Amino acid sequence: MKPNNKKRSNSKGFAEIFGTHAVHAALQNPNRRHEKLFISQNQRKILNKDIEKFVPDINELHNKEMFKMFGNEATHQGIVLRTSKLIQPNLSELINNSKKNKSDVVVMLDQVTDPNNIGSIMRSCVLFNCKAIIISNDNAPNITGTMAKAASGALETVNYISVVNLSRAMIQFKKNDYWIYGFDNNEINNQNINLDLPKKCVLVFGSEGKGIRNLTKKECDTLVSIPMQAHKQYKIDSLNVSNACSIALYEHFKNNIK
Repeated sequence: MKPNNKKRSNSKGFAEIFGTHAVHAALQNPNRRHEKLFISQNQRKILNKDIEKFVPDINELHNKEMFKMFGNEATHQGIVLRTSKLIQPNLSELINNSKKNKSDVVVMLDQVTDPNNIGSIMRSCVLFNCKAIIISNDNAPNITGTMAKAASGALETVNYISVVNLSRAMIQFKKNDYWIYGFDNNEINNQNINLDLPKKCVLVFGSEGKGIRNLTKKECDTLVSIPMQAHKQYKIDSLNVSNACSIALYEHFKNNIK
């Protein structure tokens, strides 16, 4: 292990991932190339021969130096990995790879911009057997360290696929036998306690407050809402998008457990 004597690299194709679970998961991913690991003195106990096999350059920093380079330890948890970005499949590749599957579920996010929410959705995707999230090129964040930390390792297995136009992507899914379900809190007529989702489906969620855009709604086969009891006094009448997505994914998962 080397003392830190180099500035942070800005080389293209690499990104910084931070947080204990996110970094440990990334280290075990054979599809990544690791450039450098920064750890604080508080985290030196995690170092072992296994980690040293994965990363050619390990830098232990004094806590003050770690703070100067990466900010508050509450954010990065004293561990930052500089590693290659993951190559994501395109939409056609995703659909072609799923053609033989009798059951498949995909999440589509329409202008959901909070990386913490998206990271939480990724975590739910792993637990409920969803292998992809679709977002638009515009009005959606790129993969960030914050997203990776919130995903708690799920970034290594959930595809995060950006498309030019969500509506066209929905049409492509429908041509390949997927049903499109839009989750809209305003659709009170389609509340169903026992949501019967088809085996192959795309679950569409919009941003909190605005919901799914009208152009996106038009391509949905069905618009539904999750039944809930609003608290009128304090105006609590909707779920966080990551919570809503977890419920929907579970509904699909429970009916398709092998």
